[in-house]
Amino acid sequence: MSDGRRSNRRGGRPHALGEPDKFAALADPTRRHLLEQLATGEHTVSGLAEGLSISQAAVSQHLKLLRDTGLVEARQDGRFRRYRLRPEGLTELRDWLDALDRFWQARVSALGDYLEEST
Repeated sequence: MSDGRRSNRRGGRPHALGEPDKFAALADPTRRHLLEQLATGEHTVSGLAEGLSISQAAVSQHLKLLRDTGLVEARQDGRFRRYRLRPEGLTELRDWLDALDRFWQARVSALGDYLEEST
C-alpha cells in the first residue's frame, strides 16, 4: 500500500514496497528514544519533547512516522493526543527476525554436520 496504512500480512518481509519501513523507523536514535519513553506508558508530545534538543513539531513528525509504521498508536484525550507503544508492531519485527534466526541456525548446523562428517 502506498497510502501509509499498515499491512495485515504475516510472515515474509516486515514491509512491502511503498509501505513505511519499521527498520528504517528504528534506525533513527530519536525515534528509538521515543519508543523507550513510550515503553514506560502513555505520553503527550510535550512530555516526550522534554529533555530533547528538538522542537515539539519535530517530535510530532517522528511520532507520525512511528504511527504510520504501526509501532505507536495515539488516542485523543480532550485537547491532548496521548501516544503509546503498540507492542503488536514490535512482535511483527521479532517474528521476522526469529524466522531469519531459524534459517541461519539451520545453515550453521548443517555446515557443522558437514564438517564433522568430512573429518
